Amino acid sequence: MDRKRQSPPHWPVWLKASVLVHVAAAGPILIGLRFWPWSLAAVLVNHAVLAAAGLLPRSRLLGPNWTRLPCVDDRVALTIDDGPDPAVTPAVLDLLASHGAHATFFCIGERVARHPELARRITREGHEIGNHTAHHRHTFALSGPASIHREIAAAQASILTACQVAPRYFRAPAGLRNPFLQPALSELRLELASWTRRGFDTVNANGEVVLRRLTRNLEGGDILLLHDGGAARASDGTAVILAVLPRLLAVLAGRQLRCVTLSEGLSGVECRMDAAGASSG
Repeated sequence: MDRKRQSPPHWPVWLKASVLVHVAAAGPILIGLRFWPWSLAAVLVNHAVLAAAGLLPRSRLLGPNWTRLPCVDDRVALTIDDGPDPAVTPAVLDLLASHGAHATFFCIGERVARHPELARRITREGHEIGNHTAHHRHTFALSGPASIHREIAAAQASILTACQVAPRYFRAPAGLRNPFLQPALSELRLELASWTRRGFDTVNANGEVVLRRLTRNLEGGDILLLHDGGAARASDGTAVILAVLPRLLAVLAGRQLRCVTLSEGLSGVECRMDAAGASSG
């Protein structure tokens, strides 16, 4: 993929194939009504495949999706979702600064609008802001094309207003999506980014378990996921990331791995990529 912001195709091959399945399914019905069960079965299987692809955050059936950095070298990309949060993000930024590490913060548009100075601090300190929708609605993956476009465009506008920079990468809430997402990303010149490994810090507040999930088989080229928003909290209200991040950064340093932003990891390098335009994962 040309890393000079070249938009991916509006409709991935699988979506074009889906349209053909629907068109072809009409044929047996036109020939004779007795064939309608076969047509219905083909359409149902098609929809099941698309639904399954949307439920798998690392899937590329619905379009290009970064799951790893294209080069396996001494870099890993740390990504942090759901902020900015004034109760947590400043401490996260302090930890990153103390280790000379950089990260990509996938921010929610309404929170950026509410805390613009904190969003500006993220970019001012050499980190990157990504688009994580305007409101982080759990129904995002069930939305139609107009709603999906509106959510992403609104977040893009909020971040641009606050930080004077347009995000390059997008991550869907919980990584869930549907076939309408890729056309919207293409139009808004965004690229989908998921992850190589995640700590599941939103469902498990045990820092040791989260760290183990992130570092098991960790290697250069990995994209890691943590959260600094309200969902990743222990029972006493403390942020899981603040318990995990110092130890994670120490592990990375011990293994001589550099913590970089997605743009640093994905731009300006000549690497082997797969035909879909996303790294293998």
